[in-house]
Amino acid sequence: MFKVTPNPPDTDPTSPYDPDSNKLNEAAERALDFHFPSTADIKATPRTPSTLFTVNPDTTTETLMVYLVETLASVDVMVHQLVDHLEGGDRNALLGISNSVMLAEITANRVLDQIDPPE
Repeated sequence: MFKVTPNPPDTDPTSPYDPDSNKLNEAAERALDFHFPSTADIKATPRTPSTLFTVNPDTTTETLMVYLVETLASVDVMVHQLVDHLEGGDRNALLGISNSVMLAEITANRVLDQIDPPE
């Protein structure tokens, strides 16, 4: 027995949903407003600094700068150890990060020299 079926099968082209673009646009705007607050809402929210990691306010600027220079030097060493294991674009990106760290270290050393000039 052979059953005749059109190719493609006949279907009802009307959707059960009304494709009203205004309603869809309003729904999308509501969803975006709910999930992503506006810049004005973000700026209106008072900033509360985290106290998880704090720096002693009595610490001298020189001590902070020395710590900064040592941290930057450590990061530079870690980056160069990782660079040895990479190739191509990832290696180039890491070398770019290394250059940024070195520039920050040079800048921090310059500030440290101004705080306590070498003799």
